[in-house]
Amino acid sequence: MEVPLNPIGREEIHRLESILLFATLFRPEVIELIKDPAERLTWVDSLAVAAGTIAREKAGMTVPEIAVELGRTEQTIRKHLKGETKAGQLIGETYELIKQGKLDELVKNIEVLARGGQLVAVEECEKLKKEKEELEEKASRLEEEKRQLEAKIENIKAVLRDALERVKDIEKLL
Repeated sequence: MEVPLNPIGREEIHRLESILLFATLFRPEVIELIKDPAERLTWVDSLAVAAGTIAREKAGMTVPEIAVELGRTEQTIRKHLKGETKAGQLIGETYELIKQGKLDELVKNIEVLARGGQLVAVEECEKLKKEKEELEEKASRLEEEKRQLEAKIENIKAVLRDALERVKDIEKLL
């Protein structure tokens, strides 16, 4: 899914809004902020309003239009846009990180979750990829060793056949 940085239409606005919200929620510093259950609801609501504000502003909506649509005061909308609120700052930073391509992995993880998949940490994924490569390399080495052992067995069988033939020839002479 492509991130619409300058959305056109409701669908793209909602897509940008959702990505901004989820990408911000998965940032380590935000996870720390929302650990307190008493604060969680307030934080998530503030982040959702800030994400909606920035997504709509990027779509070219005016402050009064955004305020009406989100059911907040124009003052609240302006504070989010100016980064005067912590939620506005965080969502604004997330927008810039996405714009710079620095949150691509996080956005991919959000897409996986949206499709009902399970997340695997980037470090865990890299570890598993490395382990897979090592196992494939080991399997390749073992396959080569197997071929070499089979060749040796065939050589031993040939030597034994020759030896058996000699024994038979000797028995005939006796």
